[in-house]
Amino acid sequence: MSWLHKVLGKDSVTQLAVDSTHFAARMSERPMHLGTRGSYSLSAPSGTMAAGLGANAEIFQFRWTDTTRKMLLRSVKCAGGGIAAFTAGFGKFEVVVARSWTADGTSGTAISFGTNDQKRRTDFATTLAPSGLGVRISSTAALGAGTKTLDANAFAGHAFGLSATAGATLGNPGISIWERDTGDEYPLLFEQNEGFIIRATVPATGTWTFVVQVEWAEIDATEVDGWA
Repeated sequence: MSWLHKVLGKDSVTQLAVDSTHFAARMSERPMHLGTRGSYSLSAPSGTMAAGLGANAEIFQFRWTDTTRKMLLRSVKCAGGGIAAFTAGFGKFEVVVARSWTADGTSGTAISFGTNDQKRRTDFATTLAPSGLGVRISSTAALGAGTKTLDANAFAGHAFGLSATAGATLGNPGISIWERDTGDEYPLLFEQNEGFIIRATVPATGTWTFVVQVEWAEIDATEVDGWA
């Protein structure tokens, strides 16, 4: 039985509807088929970041550990605000893929998930994101790396300038660092012990805080051919 037959739950495919006046196909967009899993969203705030953060410091980590299901990353946002003034200069947030991730990072705050946490629909399955382990955010300083291999280059980034005034904005809250914009754009798909990190570079002297927002779907291995 084909994937389309399984999705429709029918022995035959329903014919495409056509507008009788303009002879145009009638189509409607719908969320992707998820099988037995679900779709999820997380917003996580940092603590107050101390001055003097090193360049390309890891400030957020998301490790996928499930052995059979996949994580499909839909979007990543990161933006912050200054508290004490920075030296005027350049800043950036970057998202980097991590592979062969066998030990979680350290320090910061590990994020835990309860039964219904992060679900976009209550009857979705509880997220398989590793609760209290593989998802963490900085509290005052860079995260410990754990054991993983980062790609040589970031796959997405957002750059910004900072003035020497208190309350400066870091990044743009309304802009995704990365987002799957269209259905034909291949998503980022993570298997066991893969994931991503966000790293930051900011000018000297300033203290600041930030928020990360992540949207993802979890899919059964048998569902991959339905969209890939």
